[in-house]
Amino acid sequence: MDKDRLDRQIEFIREIDKEKSIGRQTYLADASRKEDDAEHAWHMAIMTVLLSEYANEKIDVLRTMTMLLIHDLVEIDAGDTYAYDENAKKTQRERELKCADRIFSILPEDQGKYMRELWEEFEAQETPEAKFARTMDNFQPVILNDASKGKSWAEKGVHLSQILKRNARTGEGSEELWKYSYEKFIMPNVKKGNIKED
Repeated sequence: MDKDRLDRQIEFIREIDKEKSIGRQTYLADASRKEDDAEHAWHMAIMTVLLSEYANEKIDVLRTMTMLLIHDLVEIDAGDTYAYDENAKKTQRERELKCADRIFSILPEDQGKYMRELWEEFEAQETPEAKFARTMDNFQPVILNDASKGKSWAEKGVHLSQILKRNARTGEGSEELWKYSYEKFIMPNVKKGNIKED
């Protein structure tokens, strides 16, 4: 056994526990509280197992799940950037790159390289796996917003145009899930007044 390797793996495992403390703006389905980054990642990983049959292209499910489980680890240092906060988005990439440099370097070199490449793949949005992961990242909060009767959308005064802009690439991973999301969750919440019309 390589003790140094195991020590570094355990250090990373302890470090990523901090993801449980990173709050998000989306409420749980029962609207009792807002979810955290770790819950968000777990939820999308399960969604990928269940919904991968709707991907536009065949995907490697394990690769996509791993991508989703690590894609927000950079928020341990960078913090969560709210989807509709245009000012925070201006510095998001810089903040997240700095954390990626730090957090993935904790791991043994081969694993750190793999995780960093997977994170970069998600960010680039070019592979079928990255596109489907983005679909999950956009679809999951829509499901929860609908389940909580649009609570977060209503509190923040979110407009339909903002949601459509945010979801502009959702269909690249799954046209079926984007259409379902739009018809089943988004437009009914516009009609209920939870999402503002432009």
